[in-house]
This record gives sequence, structure tokens and C-alpha cells, in this order.
Amino acid sequence: MHVTLTTPEFIVIAVIVVAVIVGIAAVFLQIRRSRKERLQRRFGLEYDRAVAAQGSERKAETVLEDRQKRVENLPLRELAPGERERFLDRWKAVQLAFVDSPRGAVTEAEDVITAVMQARGYPVTDFEQRAADISVDHPRVTENYRAAHTVEARLRAGQVTTTEDLRTAMIHYRALFDELVQPMPAERRDAA
Repeated sequence: MHVTLTTPEFIVIAVIVVAVIVGIAAVFLQIRRSRKERLQRRFGLEYDRAVAAQGSERKAETVLEDRQKRVENLPLRELAPGERERFLDRWKAVQLAFVDSPRGAVTEAEDVITAVMQARGYPVTDFEQRAADISVDHPRVTENYRAAHTVEARLRAGQVTTTEDLRTAMIHYRALFDELVQPMPAERRDAA
């Protein structure tokens, strides 16, 4: 049995095929746009940083989604009230020490941040992994954390830093510290 299509029938089928392809493409583009917008809202400036590091939005989005899944599987917890108070007291001591020893205070601030992260359940062996993990729930302060860590790393390497750099690092550390000692967001608490 041989079917012969007339020109009008062929045109109708071609139009239907094109319409289906255009429809599928539109759905695909909407899904991509929705994914991008969701990740940009979630990660803020960290989204742009990931795009620059990965060289493409698609690769960056995959990295960010993987990061999010990784952190969702970490055994994160809130600080117990006694722990929270000890960390608050330790932070106050670091801030007071800044007056007499800004360099030492910045190094101690890094140590306090690492200790709080560890107490909350974050792995703390590698700085880049710590920053990536923090970016999932604390994206607003992640870039500042990176900047503060850079100053602190220069200090440990014996490189010269200005008092203004040290002050700025302390401010950045304080912003992250404040977020880390607060109760977990409800959606994270419910998932834990």
C-alpha cells in the first residue's frame, strides 16, 4: 500500500511538525529560564561567580544544583543554647582583641568561623568546599567570607595587609558569624 500525499496534505503535516518542534523548544526554554531564575534568586552573586568559573550558565547551574544537593545531605544542625552562648562570648573576645592585635584577631576570627561551622555540621577541611557549602544557605555573605579569608591567608603567609583590610575582614567575618549562630531557616530545620 502506497500513500501519496498531496501538496496541501504535506504542507499541513509540515506545519504540524514545525508547531510541535516550536512548542517543545518553547517549553524547554521556559524550563531553562525558570531554572536560571530560581538559582539566581537562591545564590545571588554566587551564581555569577559560578558562571565565570565554569564558563557557561548550564555548567554553573549543574554545579550549583549539585552543591545544593550536597548540603541538603549534610547533617546540619542548630547550635544548642549553651554552644551559641560560648561562641558569642568567644566572638566578643575576638572583637575586643582587635584593638590591641588586629592581625591576631583576624586569624582568631577565621578559627571561630571554622569552629562554628564544624559545630553546625559543615565539613571544614577545605576552604573552597566550606565557601561552596555556605553559599547554599548563606549566599549573601559568601563573597565577603571569601574576601575575609583571602586577607587572613595573606596574614598567615606573612604578607603585609593594611589595618583597613583587617577591619574589613572582621566586618565580613562578623556578617557570616551572625548568620551561623542564628537558628536554621524553617525549610532546612524541617528537612533535617
